[in-house]
Amino acid sequence: MSARAPASAVTKGGALPATLPAARPGSGRAGRRLAWCGRHRVALTLAFLLVFPWIAPYQALAVNILVLGLYALGFNLLFGYTGLLSFGHAAFLGGGAYGCGIAIVHYGLHPALALVAGTLLATLIAAVMGVLAIRTRGIYFAMTTLALSMCVYYAFYQAEAFTGGENGLRGINVPTLALPGFSLNLLDPVVKYYAALAVVGVAVWLFSRLLSSPFGAALEAIRENEGRAQACGYDVRRMKLAAFVISGALCGLAGGLQAIHLSIVPIETMHYSTSGQAVMMALLGGMGTFFGPFVGAATFALLQDGLATVTSHWQLFVGAVFIAFVLFLPLGIWGEALARLRRAGW
Repeated sequence: MSARAPASAVTKGGALPATLPAARPGSGRAGRRLAWCGRHRVALTLAFLLVFPWIAPYQALAVNILVLGLYALGFNLLFGYTGLLSFGHAAFLGGGAYGCGIAIVHYGLHPALALVAGTLLATLIAAVMGVLAIRTRGIYFAMTTLALSMCVYYAFYQAEAFTGGENGLRGINVPTLALPGFSLNLLDPVVKYYAALAVVGVAVWLFSRLLSSPFGAALEAIRENEGRAQACGYDVRRMKLAAFVISGALCGLAGGLQAIHLSIVPIETMHYSTSGQAVMMALLGGMGTFFGPFVGAATFALLQDGLATVTSHWQLFVGAVFIAFVLFLPLGIWGEALARLRRAGW
């Protein structure tokens, strides 16, 4: 759960939003405590997520936040840790959701196998999009991912026999999850939450291992100075493609969980506005922080849930809140909290 400090808003490779380079733990008691939290970031994250259903307004919302947190985590790998802004991650979330839903509705696969199928489909979409997108840089990369994502959107929109077209894919009914020796009642939102948490927990652990590996350090080197990373001998294009594909796989896994949770895949799941939600959640929580995506997802979902009961124009107020956070908390909620703890000598 390391914090990040602001960096330049423009890189030599072209215009990019400000990324948050790795912060140094520092010396003294605060540095030791933050370093300890960094070493145990997976355990601390899962400990919070274990109790989260009991502090959320209701358990079904907790499931939604958990899934959105995984979606934002996948996006954060590409944006926060590699420095590549993508407006096309809805294609991966939707690909995972449709892949999982189609496997259940049309082929009757076990939900666990359907989840794998959805993740593989999202990974394939990410690989195809990545091969084309990484040839560009800066704002051109962002616009390319947006255009490719819309191509995927219309492809699924036209495949009405499989996807339901404009009406979305319906009938993803998974009332129970049969496992060796026992079964889980997914109609109970608490059971559904912890079943999803088992999957998310593995993804979070793998994500942490990736960041701690030489590959993760290389991604941050690319984010900080792509030209210098290339001069050091890194195959920058191949590593960016790998980050793009892994990011898509994590988002596809989130999409599969969302399909099982909602029992439907709306076509809006693949709309570019859903890609914008990933950007909002990453920035709200703290770009380039480990726990920040879950904080951003919780903030976004709670705002949406609370304001939607008051006004049909909730998007206007969520947008205003987002702008306020960007202006006054540029590190995001979690990043700013860690920065203030460090300054206070915690």
